[in-house]
Amino acid sequence: MTHWIDTPDALRAHLNPLPTAIGLDTEFIRERTYWPQLALVQIALGDTGQDILLVDPLRPGMPQALAELLSDHRVLKIMHSPSEDLVAFRHTCGALPSPLFDTQAAAALCGLGAGLGYQSLVRVLTGVELAKGETRSDWLRRPLSPAQLAYAADDVRYLHALHRSLQQRLHTLGRMAWLEEDTNRQLAVAADDAADPWPHLAIRSAQFLDAAGQHRLLRLLRWRDEQARRSDKPRSWVLDNELAVTLARQNPPDRQALKALLDATPKAPRALQDALWQAITTPLADEQHAPLARGDTRDKQQLRALQQAVAALAAELGLPEGVLASRKLLESLQDGQGWSGPLAGWRRILLEPRLAPLLPPSAKGGGLIHPLADDNEAPYNAGPAVGV
Repeated sequence: MTHWIDTPDALRAHLNPLPTAIGLDTEFIRERTYWPQLALVQIALGDTGQDILLVDPLRPGMPQALAELLSDHRVLKIMHSPSEDLVAFRHTCGALPSPLFDTQAAAALCGLGAGLGYQSLVRVLTGVELAKGETRSDWLRRPLSPAQLAYAADDVRYLHALHRSLQQRLHTLGRMAWLEEDTNRQLAVAADDAADPWPHLAIRSAQFLDAAGQHRLLRLLRWRDEQARRSDKPRSWVLDNELAVTLARQNPPDRQALKALLDATPKAPRALQDALWQAITTPLADEQHAPLARGDTRDKQQLRALQQAVAALAAELGLPEGVLASRKLLESLQDGQGWSGPLAGWRRILLEPRLAPLLPPSAKGGGLIHPLADDNEAPYNAGPAVGV
């Protein structure tokens, strides 16, 4: 049965007695804002997942009531690919769902495939074919249509069944600790509200700028992020990537030259001309320490050897190669960044003995983990660079 919940008291009543696990999902809008606007929260109660709450987070007091549930460590939260949902919860409720079981990550660690969508995973594990019709809906409108309500309920209806199947598989494979490690890292990333300190590295065309040009681009992108957060607007609405790179490259010598460049560019932020001038001409305290974007000058033969070693180990473990180590992570090893982030923990235990011999001494990032270390503890893919 599906219940529409629009008061904190109604939510608390349905959570009494407190369940040991819930299926959890959200619907949010992020087309015109920097932060995702939480529009609906779906909660599946009970092992069958048939008792479903559709919670209206727009009602007074509801974010606080949801925060109580999200923060309650007695309740396992079962979600599918929740990275953006986590940002929405943190921004709206000031809390994150913990403990967390990510069914997409669990499926990957079970060898079912990397990045499986919810509908695909439901079909694989339950045989149920779900509709996809409301993915582009306006979830902020009220009342929601019957089609929207049905779609939202289906998004959590099968999470308990997925959890049961995947948890059993992970226990059989001895990989529950792997999932817990990856999930804890995901929550830590979501809890860290700090902006990317080196956003210029995500723009491919930055590699064609000299060091001074990259420093100017870094200034503009940090200013853009601060402005976008403060005004709650998408970054591209403040300053798009192409114009940022053009300003960094041309380095207008005075305000008049900057004005001329903005006047010649459609949708340029002319009203922010003074702030742009201040941003591009004011050095950052740490910009001299900024890593520079560069073309791919890495040893391609070495990279192929690393990829082959990962592929061989992935085949032995029955894992997708990208779940074990993506190309981007292997490139970070080549760059000497060491066994940090997603490459720490269980991945390092499994990979370092095979990959370290293929790396130059300066890139190995420390000695091997002790061979008797527990190997039951091993990112999913980092996002691609932004093209200009």
